[in-house]
Amino acid sequence: MELEILARSPLFQGAGVDELPAMLDCLGARRWSFPKGAVILAAGKPAPALGLVLSGRVQIENDDVWGNKSVLDSVGPGAVFAETYACLAGEPMMVSAVAAEEAEILFLHVDRLFQPCSAACGHQGRLLRNLLSISAQKNLNLSRRIFHTSSKTIRGRLLSYLSYQAARAGSREFTIPFDRQQLADYLSVDRSALSGELGKMRREGLLEVEKNRFSLKAAL
Repeated sequence: MELEILARSPLFQGAGVDELPAMLDCLGARRWSFPKGAVILAAGKPAPALGLVLSGRVQIENDDVWGNKSVLDSVGPGAVFAETYACLAGEPMMVSAVAAEEAEILFLHVDRLFQPCSAACGHQGRLLRNLLSISAQKNLNLSRRIFHTSSKTIRGRLLSYLSYQAARAGSREFTIPFDRQQLADYLSVDRSALSGELGKMRREGLLEVEKNRFSLKAAL
């Protein structure tokens, strides 16, 4: 197993590589592989365990009854998903976790953290603190998406999202975790309209874009 990836995961922050096997055993770790497009955890069903991405990428999606898709998040190696539902036994998920590409997922039963630890190993408190920190960050991410989609115009949404990505990267050149369709779903806009607006911004000298690689110009 990729212990180095786990050691860098926010869930295991502060733990040494030598501590990980015991922690994984306590959480009943199970590893599964999924092809691109596979539904890892489905909306309407409970999440029996938290998922930690070992390789590939997972999208958190919401589909309404008319088939409209909204992308809420995209997570890669070391990141976790469905942590809230894994802590609430029996609570149906409002979203689905889908493999955006071929993925290896480690499932962890974090509900065990809320039970007395007979081994008295000392890991329980650390994992709970890390889990709380992850949940707080996810809430911030959802709030950020609401901010990005608050504009009534496609350009306004793009400016908000791309400005944030530039600030996060510390550079006007950066790569986003979405392809064109995924970006359109994330910003809740039509893909063709999004591509059209990006084309206009490119002709106006505001940016350069190649697939998911962006370069923002000073005029932006």
